[in-house]
Amino acid sequence: MGRDISKVHRAVVKVGTNLISSKNGIDNARIDQVVDDIAGLRERGVQVLLVSSGAIGLGAKELKRTTAVRQVALRQACASIGQPLLMSHYREAFEKHSLICSQILLTRSDMNQRKTFVNLKNSIDTLLELGVIPIINENDVVSIAEIGTAFGDNDRLSAFVASKIDADLLVILTDIAGLYDKDPHLHSDAKLLSDVVSIDETILSYGGGTSGAFSTGGMRTKLLAAKIATFAGCATVIASGYEERVLQRIFDGETLGTYFHPQEGMKQRQRWIINTAPEGTIWIDDGAVAALRAHKSLLPSGVVAVEGVFHGGDVVMVNKIAKAVPYYNSTEILKMAGHQGRDIPSNARKGKSVVLFRPEDIVFLDNGQ
Repeated sequence: MGRDISKVHRAVVKVGTNLISSKNGIDNARIDQVVDDIAGLRERGVQVLLVSSGAIGLGAKELKRTTAVRQVALRQACASIGQPLLMSHYREAFEKHSLICSQILLTRSDMNQRKTFVNLKNSIDTLLELGVIPIINENDVVSIAEIGTAFGDNDRLSAFVASKIDADLLVILTDIAGLYDKDPHLHSDAKLLSDVVSIDETILSYGGGTSGAFSTGGMRTKLLAAKIATFAGCATVIASGYEERVLQRIFDGETLGTYFHPQEGMKQRQRWIINTAPEGTIWIDDGAVAALRAHKSLLPSGVVAVEGVFHGGDVVMVNKIAKAVPYYNSTEILKMAGHQGRDIPSNARKGKSVVLFRPEDIVFLDNGQ
């Protein structure tokens, strides 16, 4: 199987902290190279979203810090200082190509809440139609892992963005040529994998730990990001950002980096469901599992337990096999659990239906994260 880049209309490009940083702060030459490359894609008619790390590192260097910033409040302060600096550099670089860039700062909850997400997607679609380059970063000033609002790293953020805004390709630019079967820094016989059909446990085992004083990602986080994107039908390339014109060469069909094949494409709603954090769990019996796999709806009679507190319209787990969006909240489902439709009072129903969710509201995780 070869790479199929020719039909890519919308791409997400992720740039890591180490790639655009220097000892003194930002590496302007590297920023210019990244922007020149993106401008080349725009000339080809490709819509591009840029996910850029670097705000925390820039803020730390502005404060003259030379060691890793680990305390949450200090990381937030550094992000607050560094984000406008980062955007200023990008704005100047894009102006040289008569291109306009915009800033979008996200938390995990922005992507999880359906109404907020739809508004976000509409905004991004409008920006892209206007020829603007949206520059996306995690809102590190308010995102906190402990309360579930953080993505964890920008590799994962880029994968969620690519999955949820219908991108055809995710390109993660880093400081290594791609995925090797061994650590190339330790093994001279390490081989670069140019083509990966499926991200299984063997492939994941090739990933290492994190590196860099201010970065949060390593190869393993990039592999997990690739798994998220490819499962949603978005091809992924991990490649070196130090390669000249790397983006345009990838679009020319050159076999740079590692290409991860997309799985069968999902509809936009399915992409949102699969990449949204669940608010609870509906536990069902084997008969209900069989019915769901046969593309039937979930009825209350198949429910054996409800875990967590959630609203109708939230994403929930179904056993450990799927994610779904029920019409009823957790309290309502608990009251109906195990009952046949005729036994459920009309005032407990929404309309005439006692269906908890339909086939279009569920995505199975068999080959997922």
